[in-house]
Amino acid sequence: MTSFQDLNLNTPLNNALDDLGFTIPTPIQAQAFNVVSSGKDMVGIAQTGTGKTFAYMLPILKNLKYSTQENPRVLILVPTRELVVQVVEEVEKLSKYINNRILGVYGGTNINTQKEAIAAGLDILVATPGRLYDLALTRVLQLKSIQKLVIDEVDVMLDLGFRHQLINIFDILPERRQNIMFSATMTHDVDVLIHEFFKSPERVSIAVSGTPLDNISQKRYNVPNFYTKVNLLTHLLNDTEHYNRVLIFVAYKRMADRLFDKLDSIFHEELCVIHSNKTQNYRLRSIEQFRNGENRILIATDVMARGLDIDNVSHVINFDTPDYPENYMHRIGRTGRAEREGEALVFSTEKELEAIENIENLMKMEIPVLEIPEFVEISTELIEEERPQIKERNNPLKRRDDDTSGPAFHEKKAKNQKENLGGSYKFKMAAKYKKPKTKGDKNYNKRNKRK
Repeated sequence: MTSFQDLNLNTPLNNALDDLGFTIPTPIQAQAFNVVSSGKDMVGIAQTGTGKTFAYMLPILKNLKYSTQENPRVLILVPTRELVVQVVEEVEKLSKYINNRILGVYGGTNINTQKEAIAAGLDILVATPGRLYDLALTRVLQLKSIQKLVIDEVDVMLDLGFRHQLINIFDILPERRQNIMFSATMTHDVDVLIHEFFKSPERVSIAVSGTPLDNISQKRYNVPNFYTKVNLLTHLLNDTEHYNRVLIFVAYKRMADRLFDKLDSIFHEELCVIHSNKTQNYRLRSIEQFRNGENRILIATDVMARGLDIDNVSHVINFDTPDYPENYMHRIGRTGRAEREGEALVFSTEKELEAIENIENLMKMEIPVLEIPEFVEISTELIEEERPQIKERNNPLKRRDDDTSGPAFHEKKAKNQKENLGGSYKFKMAAKYKKPKTKGDKNYNKRNKRK
């Protein structure tokens, strides 16, 4: 297969591809087309940046007939809000000359606005699992007409804890549907999901998850600590011509904010950051500014590592070495997209060398080591996570004396130390005062007088 013309696409799709300047399908697009068109369940394994969105949308759009019905016929599930926005954009590009209705829904925005849009009718729905299920429970969204279910970046979705939401969604979908799943890695959780809900799926595998892209140059630095990493990173980023669009990955959200604070005073106008604690509008704005070239440097966490389609990323810098080697593959896949040349760097401390070894074993290659430039200051200052944990030599775990009073303990006052007499209270009082203590025991004294 040499071109999109060989796929026998209809004229509207061919015109849209011509406008986009695409003539040759990627391997995943070429191999997935006939499988998706046949109506069989399919599992596609391909690294990010290989054109997965077009791989499932081209055959779906080719066979999606015009309809005026209100309920959606195609459901696409993705793990994050950013991916919803991106997939909607891609589908709209391909649908330029097709009369269909596309909607993206995700959490963090007004659900009533989304209900109104759904009520107006649609053909293709792109959604995150949580918001989709919320809308389905309101009964405004009817899923009885779904013919195609696409789950993109399913490995990320399971990593983020969406398994139960996915199962709940499967339960309310029509049994007769085509299931299409795309994943960058094949994990045990993904396999279990396939066996439970797919019917004899055909697998289309393009690249092993540990296979590095040939057009990405990889290098690493052995760096002693956080502050030396900051010094080295600052030195590299000062070369604005070479490092013209840089994506920096860190281990967690607090590290992202910490690194942003350190770089902000130097690269203020060129710097932005995204992680899941940032508001949706802030994240979308940061991505757009980075994509448009307004910001040269973007700091991100691993949650954002997959599926973000940003062209012309000159460098991916792993400020922290990822614990899971697959995450390293997804990170560096952000550069070298669309067969362009890309560069990936990884900073590793002594504690991170085991992770480096796992990455190299997965890729079956060693990452060349570069010397830190001599004019980069080697810092001795350590952040909290890098400082050694000091424990008492002979008492590493302090034992709490359970017999000692806590800070809120106090002795009861004398009046509160009375004996709890329980149900016999009224009889003891009656014996003492020789008269009934309650209205219900008026004959008590009469009985005692007869005795």
